[in-house]
Amino acid sequence: MKKVLEVRNLSKIHGRGCAHCLDSTGPDMDSNICRHCGSVVAAHGVSFDLHAGEILGIIGESGSGKSTTVRTLFFDETPSAGEAIFFDGQRQWDLFALNAAEQRWLRNRRFGMVYQNAHLGLNFKVSAGGNIAERLLMSDFSHYGEIRRRARQLLARTEVLAERMDESPKQFSGGMQQRVQIAKALATQPPLLFLDEVTTGLDLSVQARILDLILEIQQELGTAMIVVTHDLGVIRLLAGRSIVMKYGRIIESGLTDQILEDPQHAYTQRLVASSL
Repeated sequence: MKKVLEVRNLSKIHGRGCAHCLDSTGPDMDSNICRHCGSVVAAHGVSFDLHAGEILGIIGESGSGKSTTVRTLFFDETPSAGEAIFFDGQRQWDLFALNAAEQRWLRNRRFGMVYQNAHLGLNFKVSAGGNIAERLLMSDFSHYGEIRRRARQLLARTEVLAERMDESPKQFSGGMQQRVQIAKALATQPPLLFLDEVTTGLDLSVQARILDLILEIQQELGTAMIVVTHDLGVIRLLAGRSIVMKYGRIIESGLTDQILEDPQHAYTQRLVASSL
């Protein structure tokens, strides 16, 4: 299977850092805060591969480093160390060596992001259709009628009524805002999509419809996805493979079914037990 993303030894430290940061943090130390300098080791030594059409889950509680991992890959944060290679057709992009213009190009054309907080992913000063138009204008679309048609098509695909296309996202429910985010992220048909706690805070019935939509998109378009969540039910439904993080480190990885049915690490065992 074709590889889409290769991440090796990704690290992110908030603060000045010191020689003791790595030794004094992590699962064994039960903290991600360095007791010597107060820096936060948000992620360290994170490595994984992602293949075309695959959904990879990243599981962990708050502070585990799961959101930091995807935010560095989407250029929302700058890593402290590590390497990430994005395979795009015949071209390979060394993500952390790119300049700002190259990063913007990838964000706007080849990557998609759906945040837990819709205010991070949507512009609430323009309409739902306008949000999609903004992304299309950064691509090869320039004709007004074609942009309107594509926006309407994408919103219909994510079950947003066409007659609401010109309404502001602030008039939508949380679930509808997530649907607009997904439509916006898919506008350029990116081969890689990041989903950061996209169902948190939504009613169960709304969660179910969002998850069904994500699976449909993955099956129809073959989009590779990284799903970040603390909800093991979401991981069980979506992800074929998963990694478990605690205090910035990966503590377990493998097939999702194996991890959830026979967790090896004590922390993963507690996560699974608490979800039963």
